[in-house]
Amino acid sequence: MKRLSIILLLLAAVSSHAQELFVFTEPASNMPGNSLGARVMSSVMRESEGGGTNFHLMPEVRYGISSKLMVQAQAFISNRNSSLVGEGGAVYAQYKFLNNDEVKKHFRMAAYGRASYNNADIHQEEIETVGHNSGFEAGIIATQLLHKVALSSSISFEQALDNGSYAFPADHANNAMNYSFSAGKLMLPKKYTGYNQTNFNLMLEFLGQRLNENGRSYLDIAPSVQFIFFSRARLDIGYRHQIYSTMERSAPNGFVFRLEYNFYNVF
Repeated sequence: MKRLSIILLLLAAVSSHAQELFVFTEPASNMPGNSLGARVMSSVMRESEGGGTNFHLMPEVRYGISSKLMVQAQAFISNRNSSLVGEGGAVYAQYKFLNNDEVKKHFRMAAYGRASYNNADIHQEEIETVGHNSGFEAGIIATQLLHKVALSSSISFEQALDNGSYAFPADHANNAMNYSFSAGKLMLPKKYTGYNQTNFNLMLEFLGQRLNENGRSYLDIAPSVQFIFFSRARLDIGYRHQIYSTMERSAPNGFVFRLEYNFYNVF
């Protein structure tokens, strides 16, 4: 009976979630309850000045407390000081408060919050509590799945604080509104026969921010590919490119890579 329940859980994960595991944003669908996930994300971004490379490594642990609530913890490591050093971390929680399921489609909404600590120097106007700024973020996500296509959008408020001993610059705006729109499509397999099949997804995301105090903003485009193996392992490869910006950003363009492995029914 236990083996059957695990198989059913894996089948549900493939059929319901494979097309909405976005690379640069989270969908409104949580990971299954009583499941544990380990992630390693790295970004290789080209510096706007000097031609250097901005490298971040962000290991992460996620846990599905229930079908409605998941939590995660993340560490920040970068080469900001010419060698890889730990700069801080973040905790994140997401609560799914709306779930309308139908045959081969569903609509879900979730609220999320993040609190981050970072001790690196503050070197740009862009506010980013994932790897750059201490602070917090709170927002709402809406995701629509239509058979093999997933559409998702989010809006959030983000507040930056001092980075350890580095005071937040007085001439910078310290809070912003973030917004995103993501679309993904399951390309392979054409016909589902079992959870051992590899899933191949194509995605396109738009990521933007507007600083509340001075109105400066940016908009990025981010295409990506995703592979899901045995309904447990996941490989993401994405490229983020700035469409326009009126604010100072240290490294807006570059690649993101992510490896993830999930353990189901851990307790």
